[in-house]
Amino acid sequence: MTDLLKTSLNRRTVLQAATVGAVGVSPALRALVHAQGSDAPEKKEVKIGFIPLTDCASVVMASVLGIDKKYGVTIIPTKEASWAGVRDKLVNGELDFAHVLYGLVYGVHLGLAGPKKDMAVLMNLNQNGQAITLSKKLADKGAVNGAGLAKLMASEKREYTFAQTFPTGTHAMWLYYWLAAHGIDPMKDAKVITVPPPQMVANMRVGNMDGFCVGEPWNHRAIMDGIGVTATTTQDIWKDHPEKVLGTTSEFVQKYPNTARAVTAAILEASKWIDEGLANKNKMAETIAGKAYVNTGVDAINQRILGRYQDGMGKTWDDPNHMKFFNEGTVNFPYLTDGMWFLTQHKRWGLMKDHPDYLGVAKAVNRIDVYKQAATASKTPLPKTEMRSSKFMDGVVWDGKDPAKYADSFKIKA
Repeated sequence: MTDLLKTSLNRRTVLQAATVGAVGVSPALRALVHAQGSDAPEKKEVKIGFIPLTDCASVVMASVLGIDKKYGVTIIPTKEASWAGVRDKLVNGELDFAHVLYGLVYGVHLGLAGPKKDMAVLMNLNQNGQAITLSKKLADKGAVNGAGLAKLMASEKREYTFAQTFPTGTHAMWLYYWLAAHGIDPMKDAKVITVPPPQMVANMRVGNMDGFCVGEPWNHRAIMDGIGVTATTTQDIWKDHPEKVLGTTSEFVQKYPNTARAVTAAILEASKWIDEGLANKNKMAETIAGKAYVNTGVDAINQRILGRYQDGMGKTWDDPNHMKFFNEGTVNFPYLTDGMWFLTQHKRWGLMKDHPDYLGVAKAVNRIDVYKQAATASKTPLPKTEMRSSKFMDGVVWDGKDPAKYADSFKIKA
């Protein structure tokens, strides 16, 4: 910045620039506005809803460790009972942000599952780390994986019930993709119900379902309780898949842009802290196992976050593709192709009649602009591209180049 520019920008000019959000002004002016403190969070205290799951950890730890204060905000984690409740409270403004299913945000944006409202994804909170659990009763009959389940369902005819956590959410899409990859049509060959994550194990215990797809620790909890087995992990369906996101409304980002950036930066730093080592992961597990958060034993959480898996039938393995929160910054970027993929599956399963503007919707929802600002503030590296290519369990590659063709290409669809 030149001396001339410094002297010509009086306090009044700086405040005026801050008032209009410094849109269209030079980087030099924006830097001076920053120095004057005019980019401070507009809202100092924010409520972030979460569901009792291991992957709420970065939101909780940003608050518990006081990382939020470093960015000028106070995060109040708010425990919610169901994803439908999270949706409603986000839409009506009771919650400022939420730890939320990627596909739920897109569903609300398009009005596919309840009220329609313009939404925003600010960052990915984690990759991987969900699973599909089958009941011990099914496993005893040979249904220990997808092939075994398909064989049992073909030979022993009855109504089979599977549970996911929200109609447009991630777990519904993992469950449907996995069933269909094994020749089981989730819309015709099974009954699919919606159950909140913390209620999965109790419902399986009383025989309400044959299997479910949910986040941890509830798959491992089913093994510990002797009522279920892990048939597959979601990272085996799609390695390094996106899972939960930091979601809010488009209206909130427009009204409180500095707050959105500050909260994203704080959670990015908390994500980095979690992935920095064994001691941090163990502290995280001890913290979120508490009654205020997940409300389960630490031993239900602390194995799978390190990639130490067991299937409930004697098999154990170390999975390098376990749940990641940061992984050198590769986890958190809101890739446009990730959002578009959920739309292709919503179309595939009949949640939409017509093809949407896949890329246009993703660009509207995934606020890469806010993420980049937060990444700069938290010293998080950025990827070279806003799209990525992914390979699924069936060998099919998704790269976002022709989403309509991809959505229509599946043999089993609604």
